[in-house]
Amino acid sequence: MSLDTATRERIQSLLDTHRVVLFMKGDRHQPMCGFSAAAVGALSDILDDFHTVNVLEDQDIREGIKVFGDWPTIPQLYVEGELVGGSDIVRQMYASGQLHALFGAEVPDRTPPEITVTDKAAEAIRDGIGNAQGMALHLNIGADHSAGFQLAPAGDHDIVSVANGIEIHLDPGSAQRAKGIVIDWVETMQGAGLSLRFPGAAEVHDLSVAELKTRVDAGDITVVDVRPADQRALAPFPGARSLEEEGEAAFANLPKDTPMAFLCHHGVSSRGVAEHFAAHGFTQVHNVAGGIDAWSQEIDDSVPRY
Repeated sequence: MSLDTATRERIQSLLDTHRVVLFMKGDRHQPMCGFSAAAVGALSDILDDFHTVNVLEDQDIREGIKVFGDWPTIPQLYVEGELVGGSDIVRQMYASGQLHALFGAEVPDRTPPEITVTDKAAEAIRDGIGNAQGMALHLNIGADHSAGFQLAPAGDHDIVSVANGIEIHLDPGSAQRAKGIVIDWVETMQGAGLSLRFPGAAEVHDLSVAELKTRVDAGDITVVDVRPADQRALAPFPGARSLEEEGEAAFANLPKDTPMAFLCHHGVSSRGVAEHFAAHGFTQVHNVAGGIDAWSQEIDDSVPRY
């Protein structure tokens, strides 16, 4: 595939105008794929400012950048007009400290953080890993304290913490943010999952659907529905605010003592979101135990179950 002159000039103009350019899906504030999100996360830990180009909004740039640098995938990072590489290379450079050196940033602290893994969490992790030979448990904690676990091969530059017999692999930024965290296993009648608690964060309180109804009737709590649009449409919770539709920024400026109840299908994923808000200073954070399913069974049977 050849690259037409107009598109080549547009790309070159972007590289001439900005020292650091990331061609990606989405933008810095809302990446639209996991690879783009990983690259943005690495860069954001080092740089206060860099330019992003959303290739989803421009088909000519999306296809043209692949030809321009002879690189077949998105995202692509350019620094001072030179192609650095895609998501894997950016993450490898970030983990090794090469990306920090490229931008003249301080070499990251590679001291493994002290992490607590409860007995229940350790047992669940061991059961989940099973016989996944050659795979390691990675924990990624973003700058906004959003967290996720992943089974993937160990990297040469991983920072590894060991707690309760569990090896946890981290990148430099995640390692800094993981200091003092407690990994627990949360169970309800409807589901279970890993829970992450940050030091100094307010406790997330379980709220039964009966208690939620009392609070909703009194008008003294904000219900935040964290489910995707299709689930909300199938079984709506009247008056709830949607995290997906409004975005986290819409809630960030609320008073930190705002009573909030997070709602999902069964009360598992909402707990993770609730803990995220607690880690960011909100002091009256509740998780609706059993989620919308329990609401349907115990409070309002007109709400469809799914």
